[in-house]
Amino acid sequence: MYTRAVAAADASGRAARDAQDMVIGFIIGCEIAFWAVLAVGLLLRYPLRRPRAGAAVLAAVPLVDLVLLVACAADLHGGATAGPRHALAALYLGFSLAFGPSMVRWADVRFAHRFAGGPAPQKPVDKRAHEWRLFGLAAIAWAITCALLGVGIWWIGDPARTVALKAGAGQVSLVLAIWFVVGPLLTSNTSGRKQSTSKTKRR
Repeated sequence: MYTRAVAAADASGRAARDAQDMVIGFIIGCEIAFWAVLAVGLLLRYPLRRPRAGAAVLAAVPLVDLVLLVACAADLHGGATAGPRHALAALYLGFSLAFGPSMVRWADVRFAHRFAGGPAPQKPVDKRAHEWRLFGLAAIAWAITCALLGVGIWWIGDPARTVALKAGAGQVSLVLAIWFVVGPLLTSNTSGRKQSTSKTKRR
């Protein structure tokens, strides 16, 4: 009986590790797929001169996130206890949905400049406004991540199985707070000091 119990525990442990590896693999695969789909879409749009086909491929970029969402939902639906992998997946989805469109635009400008004679990419003139824009996207990513974690907690409905999701909400909130301090707050203070110094010199 002891041998059977040990074998069952080992099997359960292997299943949990396999599920964890599956979700982590999906996260890595989705990141690779995002850039692959983006590259194919832009190659079709500019070097191959097939803008409609390129637009169709680029429109499929959000489907990559849908694959990860379905994989996590299937894992949890199978009775898995929510772990750090699920919180990480929610974080990835949040940042992908928030920053994905701007990343597509960033790549599109560079492909257009390289292959279609478009204008050269411009660096942000107002660094403070740029940092606030990035923080705004980070806040959207935080909101999406927390919403996904909240839906997961509600859907599972078992506090013992959702500890990692609750911890994930606190961790992503800490990340957002740190982003605010080292991003727009620090930039605003630095810009203010530079403006004050410049005014003093002019006097």
